[in-house]
Order: sequence, then C-alpha cells, then structure tokens
Amino acid sequence: MAAHADGGPGRGDLLRWSEALAGIARTGLGFTDSLYERERFEEVLKVAADIRAAATGGAGQQALAEAYEAEWLKGVGSGVPGYVTPKVAIGAVVGDDDGRLLLVQRADSGVWLYPTGWADVGYSPAEVAVKEVREETGIVCEPLRLIAVLDGLRLGFTAVPLYSLVFHCRATGGDLQAHPLETSDVGWFPEEGLPSPLAGFERWGSRAFAAIRGEPVDVLFDTVRDPVWRDRS
Repeated sequence: MAAHADGGPGRGDLLRWSEALAGIARTGLGFTDSLYERERFEEVLKVAADIRAAATGGAGQQALAEAYEAEWLKGVGSGVPGYVTPKVAIGAVVGDDDGRLLLVQRADSGVWLYPTGWADVGYSPAEVAVKEVREETGIVCEPLRLIAVLDGLRLGFTAVPLYSLVFHCRATGGDLQAHPLETSDVGWFPEEGLPSPLAGFERWGSRAFAAIRGEPVDVLFDTVRDPVWRDRS
C-alpha cells in the first residue's frame, strides 16, 4: 500500500493495522478467562476501532468507531472457533473453446469480474468454484488448476481480511443465465473486446487469458515483504 506524500501511513496501512489489532484482540478474548486480560484485549479493540474510523475519515468518527467495536465484539468466539482468520473467497476464470472469458456484471457495484463468491462450509474450494459459476452464470465448468492466491486487504480490493483463491476452469455445458439477484449481466468476451468497468484486470487479465490459451501459468501469490510487517509496498 502506498504511503502519503509526507511519508506517513496511507489508508491501506491504517486498515491493515486496525484489522490486525482487532484480530489479535478478538482471538485473545476467545482464549482467556482472565478478567484482567479481557480488559486489556477490549482496550486493544477500542484502539483498533479508532484506527479504522480514522482510515474511513469524515464526520462522526466516534460513533463509527463504537459501531466497529460492537460489530467485532459480536464475532468473538470461544477457543479455536474464536481464532480470527481471514475470510476466503473463490474465483473462477472460465474459458470456452473459442478462447473467450466468462464475465459477470455484479449487481451491487456494476463492475465486471470473473464469477466469485464466499467459500461455503461443506464444499471444497474447487466445488465452490463450480457452484458459483453455475449459480451466477448458468454455465457448467470443470476446474483445471489453481492460478492465484491473493490477499485482498493487502492488494486493496477489499476492506476486510480476505484470501482469494482463483481457479482456471473449462466450460463443459450450460446456457448463459444471469443470477436474478447477484448479477446484472453475463457474457463471453474475447481479450480484445472486454466490457467496462472491469475490476482489477491489470492484475489478473494476462494470466487468465494465458491459462485459457493453454500456456503454462504459475500460481500467482503475494511476494513476502521484508520486513513482513513494516514494508508498505
């Protein structure tokens, strides 16, 4: 994440720090029965909420911080279920025999992207990819290989801790049909005729079409920062 011009932390840094502190505090609350420790973790959670509210900016930051704190407290579990980890989303880069890419226009934002959705309990990651593609587009597909494992918070395409697993898939059947609630439109697109606005294409586009063409594609993942915590690149 880029820093401000004066060298100070940017919004992305503040979001990452606040979520990290909140995760430490909520996990601590889930594993301790000590009243002293619980008070300390609750104070850390308040600081995390203040940082996140500051990153959001605008008026009413105190109320916003209190809302973040209350939301985080609602998610505190006990023991292992209380260990806070990133959420997981599954994406599917689906190609057809003509070398085209399957894209959906998201109903909530209007942007175009490959089919993606939350990892549901009871399904493997590859099964989620198949399920999401069928639900969002009407297309039946077969996962062929994993092509990306991405940290959404670090890359700035989400404001919550999120890992995105992206599969390259081959269409095997079905008919295009947009989901009535999740997607506004669906379609097959060649590399030279993509719709707009298209989310994050500079990050995943060339890799997606290389995979569709059958070219060797290594799994894309975030480089390790050195030091891991302090580098804002």
